[in-house]
Amino acid sequence: MKTIKFPNNFEFGTATASYQIEGAAREDGKGEDIWQRFSHIPGNITDGTNGDTACDFYHTYKEDIRLAKELGLEVFRFSVNWARIYPDGIGRINKAGIEFYRNVLIELKENGIKACMTIYHWDLPQKLQDKGGWSNREIVGWFTEYAKTLFKEYGDLVDYWITLNEPWCVSTLGYWTGEHAPGYHDYSMALQAVHNLLLSHGSAVKEFRKLGLKSEIGITLNMNLAYPLDKDDPRDVEAAKRIQLQQNNLFGDPVWKGGYPEELFAYLKEQDVVIPEILDGDMELISQPLDFFGLNTYYAEFVKADEEQWPFHAKAVKSGKPRTDADWEVCPDEAYELLCWIRDTYKPAKLIITENGAAFNDWIDSEGKVQDTDRIEYLKQYLEAVSRAVEDGVPVMGYYVWCFTDNFEWAWGLSRRFGIIYVDYDSQKRITKESAKWLSKVIKEKEYNMA
Repeated sequence: MKTIKFPNNFEFGTATASYQIEGAAREDGKGEDIWQRFSHIPGNITDGTNGDTACDFYHTYKEDIRLAKELGLEVFRFSVNWARIYPDGIGRINKAGIEFYRNVLIELKENGIKACMTIYHWDLPQKLQDKGGWSNREIVGWFTEYAKTLFKEYGDLVDYWITLNEPWCVSTLGYWTGEHAPGYHDYSMALQAVHNLLLSHGSAVKEFRKLGLKSEIGITLNMNLAYPLDKDDPRDVEAAKRIQLQQNNLFGDPVWKGGYPEELFAYLKEQDVVIPEILDGDMELISQPLDFFGLNTYYAEFVKADEEQWPFHAKAVKSGKPRTDADWEVCPDEAYELLCWIRDTYKPAKLIITENGAAFNDWIDSEGKVQDTDRIEYLKQYLEAVSRAVEDGVPVMGYYVWCFTDNFEWAWGLSRRFGIIYVDYDSQKRITKESAKWLSKVIKEKEYNMA
């Protein structure tokens, strides 16, 4: 039996996001956000639900944080809903929103849990979307003012700041495939959104440094390695390379190396994609020094060439591995390889896995328990890969499970359960799953046994 160990300073936590857990969609002066608008349009959400109530964290945060303390969680990651702070995106500040997040931070501190605050996790004020949202370069100034407000209000109550969560999803799923809010289908617009997102990130970091805060700041990128389905087919090999450039390098290169991947942009020009205008100083602004690299990873991409799929002429396919309830293949070895790739490609001084986890078909048994043994096995496999990476010199200093509670999972609605805490959405009752109990023991002992 192999024992998997972690350093004593390795931090375990969980992650959440505002629209997915808060509810209180129209309370205390909150403005409309794009997910509020998007989720109420029939056909956009798989199960027809929305985040109006979700987990009702706005009212139950004290109970949830007490649960987090009981489990021994060392870090609690959550995000701020921009429209709860600035109902119109700019201009008037909503004092009730400011007070809510301050109360959450104080509650975490009083319970001995570090706070990881994400400034933007997808819920853009609808009033700003009406002005073009992330496709409008003016958003850099809007975002910077919003971020400055949070820095000044909360300062060192926050231990870890994350500027953006998964700008790939914001741009690609929101502006190209239309699966996410605001639901557009224009790849050139998506690419412009990428540039404006990264400019906003850099501008926020620059303002953060001016304040001399003692806390740390970084960005969270979702990355997967892309593998050709047929390693002997040169078309699949090239297709996988293009997908990885678009998924990983398009975001990692400008942030950590100061420039976009030239090979990708050259290819996209051949496909008649409009490349964003890059002004003097843009790349310097984007590539601000960071304290950590935030990584969200869940699966690997297996890619097959497909001439029908513009602009990359490639599509993701299944490789035959076991799948979670989200239809994502379980690929712990690829997670290890990804961590090593990030170490070698970007050389961050510190890396935090800000999301990893799995959706399964959880239910309450006759004893009132949620026996999610499949999630425990998933966590065992991925944490073993993380431990192996640490041993091989990857500076992983933390691991946050997605998600703390079951929640509103974007286009899937309430139909996918990722949480280590079960939520009965009708009664808002919380039930601690067996995976949470297992994780609690791992946090305490900083080790576990692989069966």
